[in-house]
Amino acid sequence: MSSSRTISANGIEFFLREQGEGPLVVLCHGWPEFSYSWRHQIPAIAAAGFHVVAPDMRGFGRTTAPADIGAYSIFDNVGDIVALVTALGESQAVVIGHDWGAPVAWHCAMFRPDMFTRVAGLSVPPPFRGRGRPLDLLREGGITDFYWQYFQEPGAAEAEFERDVDLTMRTVLGRGISESSHLHIQAGKGFLGNLDPTRPLPDWLSEADIKYFADAYRKSGFRGGLNWYRNLDRNWELTAPWQDAKIHQPSLFIAGSKDSVITGLIGARRVNELERVLPNLKGKIIVDGASHWIQQERPDEVNAALIAFLK
Repeated sequence: MSSSRTISANGIEFFLREQGEGPLVVLCHGWPEFSYSWRHQIPAIAAAGFHVVAPDMRGFGRTTAPADIGAYSIFDNVGDIVALVTALGESQAVVIGHDWGAPVAWHCAMFRPDMFTRVAGLSVPPPFRGRGRPLDLLREGGITDFYWQYFQEPGAAEAEFERDVDLTMRTVLGRGISESSHLHIQAGKGFLGNLDPTRPLPDWLSEADIKYFADAYRKSGFRGGLNWYRNLDRNWELTAPWQDAKIHQPSLFIAGSKDSVITGLIGARRVNELERVLPNLKGKIIVDGASHWIQQERPDEVNAALIAFLK
């Protein structure tokens, strides 16, 4: 059975779930999720002989949510994982991330190869630092309705998501949010407006799961997680020294075939060019029929791939 506790690291308090003994494996979740999203991986990886730790990331759930938007840069988030490893009494770890947790994992490996001996990313390919700030490039391309842009104004998305938290979680997690047509915002409709709230939950998501997510977000609010998106341009500026850098540790990429992150024009190209950034790529696994919430949707396949990679 996994246990939970709070631990101090990098100046904030982290809630984390953990299980097992052995080499350390850190699991980094994305938006709008919590350590709970790894509920199927924690016991499986622990049973394979590892000490598995899954924190609520900065700004999420029961972990501290700094008020300053600038406290959510990629440097802060990587710094958190480095500090967690040290606080757990270790000097090395394997880092695995999904969604926003994937860029954290990739950058952990890129910034601190001495500490992070292996890295796996789910759904989001490794960093290909573009020619300009992401939000500037969207505007230059004539795009003004992408969800990244909608998330920029403090308070706007928070108000929409907090109006009916249960409906928000049903819609975002259970209603095909990873389909690309839902990532563009129609004027006046908000992020949730294009989605059908009456569709039944998928078989991998239970009413109890929805209740867990909704209860947690009612307590924490959505601002902390949304502040990650408000650092997109700043992250581009901060990572200038790592332009065209490679990640040389053994690496693994897993995604669903129906995930818009990898099926759009840019995402598909990045998946095809993974080896440019990951010269020691051990596997590129595209799970047929799965969408964005891959470790919750297809836990058996994800667990088998991760354990094989870890061993």
